[in-house]
This record gives sequence, C-alpha cells and structure tokens, in this order.
Amino acid sequence: MIYLDNNATTPLDPRVLEAMQPYLNERFGNPSSNHEYGWKANSAVVRARRQVGQLIKAKANQITFTSGATESNHLVIQGVLLKQLLDTKEKIHLISTEVEHKCVLEALKRCEEFGAEITILPVDEFGCVTADQIEAALRPETKLVSVIFANNEVGSINPISEIGEVCKKHKILFHTDAAQAFGKVEIDVEVMNIDFLSISAHKIYGPKGVGALFSRVKPKENLKPLIAGGGQEAGVRAGTLNVPGIIGLGEASELAGQELASEAIRLRKLSDELLSSLKSVCPEIKLNGDPLNRLPGNLSLSFPGLNPDLFDTELDELAFSTSSACGASEMKGSYVLAAIGLNEATSLSTLRLGLGRFTTEQELNKAIEWIVNMLRA
Repeated sequence: MIYLDNNATTPLDPRVLEAMQPYLNERFGNPSSNHEYGWKANSAVVRARRQVGQLIKAKANQITFTSGATESNHLVIQGVLLKQLLDTKEKIHLISTEVEHKCVLEALKRCEEFGAEITILPVDEFGCVTADQIEAALRPETKLVSVIFANNEVGSINPISEIGEVCKKHKILFHTDAAQAFGKVEIDVEVMNIDFLSISAHKIYGPKGVGALFSRVKPKENLKPLIAGGGQEAGVRAGTLNVPGIIGLGEASELAGQELASEAIRLRKLSDELLSSLKSVCPEIKLNGDPLNRLPGNLSLSFPGLNPDLFDTELDELAFSTSSACGASEMKGSYVLAAIGLNEATSLSTLRLGLGRFTTEQELNKAIEWIVNMLRA
C-alpha cells in the first residue's frame, strides 16, 4: 500500500526509535527514583523537555508531558473550569470554534454540564475565525479562548498571533490545539501570545501515547489537575512518566526543527503536483481550506458527483482518510466540511490526503494514477 494518511498518524522515524531503544532496555529507571537508574532517566526527560520547548521557542520548565494532545486539551479546558469552580466560584464563559478537534468539543460539552457557558464561533469558507470575532464574543466572565492552530481536516491555519494579541489585551487565557501544526510550521509561543499549547508525538514521526502541554506560567496557577497522585509533572499530571515515549517525543521534536523549512518546501511541491495532475483530468475538483495559508502536506479534495463507494473499490491500495481519523467510523458527512459550507453528498465524496516525510515522488505518481483511474471508472 501507499500511505497518504499522515494527518491521522505518522510512521515512527527510525532515528526516533534508535533514541528510544536504550530506555526500553537497560535504562529502564523511574525518573522519580533517587538512585543512578532514576537519575539517568530523569536527565533524559529533562533533555526531552528542552527539545520540545525549543521547537516552539519555550523554556524546558514550561513543558508538561501527557499521553497526547487529547489529554492536554482536556487538562486545559476542564482544568481551567475546575479552578474557577473550586477556587473562585465565579461564573465562567469559554470561547471556541465549530471546527475544533472532536476532543476539544467534547471537553467543552463536559464543561457545559458543570455550568459553564460556551460560545462556539462559526468559521469562514476556509475553516478559520478572525481575531475580531473572538473580541466580539468576549464577556466579563470569559476565562479561556481555545482555537485550533491548523485544522486537522482541511489544513487551514488560523490567525493565531492576532487572536493571541486580543486575548492578551483583555487578560484572557489563550489555548491552541497545535497537534497538526507542531513541527510543520513555525511556532513562537512568546510572539504569538499563547498561554497553553497542546501537541502529540505521533503527528511528527514519534511514538503514539505521548504528548505535551506548553504552559506559559506554572499550570497550577490557572488550572486544577485532572489526574492527582504522586506529584509528578509539577503536581499537574500524576503518574509514572512514559520515559521511552518522552525520549521519542524529544528526538522527534529536534528532528522536526532541523528539517522543518526544507520539508515544508518539498511537501508543498508534491502537493501542488498532485492537485495539478488531478485537476487536469477533473477540473471540478475542489480544494477545501485556504489555498495558501495551509499545512504543506494536507490536501482535502472534494469530487462533486462522485459515488463515494468508489473510494473503497478503486483505491484499496491507498491509505487515506475521508474525515478526521477520530470521526472516520461514523460513516456520515464531516462536521468540519459542513461548517465550511459543503453539503453532505459533497462531504462524503471528499478525500483527505496527508503527505509526509517518507512520501516519495514515485509513490505520489502511483497514487495519482490510481485516483485518475477512479475518476475515469
């Protein structure tokens, strides 16, 4: 098969596996232990913290390790709510958008069950919101704004710096789910005025089951932990650290930083070639999302009038998505595509293709051939 589903997950880079290997074998210590095994593990974790932080221009002590972006998102959104409910007992209002990852929308629903008021903002035809929309939605009781950095389905990048500036001006906490953007586009948490940022290792050729949360200040100043216990991760995320996974995330972050600029150029070139080749056969193909301000390897393509059953029968050797991987089992039109104006029939006739580090020109040409054959079937 040819793998073009790198937005769902990426293969583990062999260099990352090599860095992890010792911590799966002889360096098995618990980083909380007060002996040589523990010290070596802790030293490696500290280095990984620094590697992750460097990719977003953050300090090592601003990085909290989690099981992935889903946990990080919940830790921020529910954690801020719990802080308000338990410490200040004030009313709380949260702002987000209708095209967030499902885990963010579910976290917001949970907050609503606890009495929070939620504003879900509509998006434009590209799946983005504006800073003006955010500012207009603010209330005196607004405590948090959560806006996805780059959309996981259509690849559009939100105006994060402008939104961060609005939140800073009004002293509102600003969180962004950067699972898709981390390691693919430049991120500077200071310049962008980001208070919280969520990431996952498996989106940047690292292992599954590990991620991180950037917090501008000590997390416990703004949120309550969801997992209490032994006091790991500055008391905000208890549990024995996944040392091999954390080492993998650190190494993947360093590699992503080294290759970010050149890889972005390569993936944009391949993406342009793919789209151009398909449009030459089927001019009515629609590229969803912003045509310019988008992730370099993401292509969401709608084929109006195409029977979506052809995806399974004609593209059985191509790995792709028809929506977010987290919603792929629901067999209905994507809520993200609906939010940008696509009807359900067009939504169901949409492919999400994710090009990645190990996508070759030869593979891409083969994939183009298969899709063209499908269009002519």
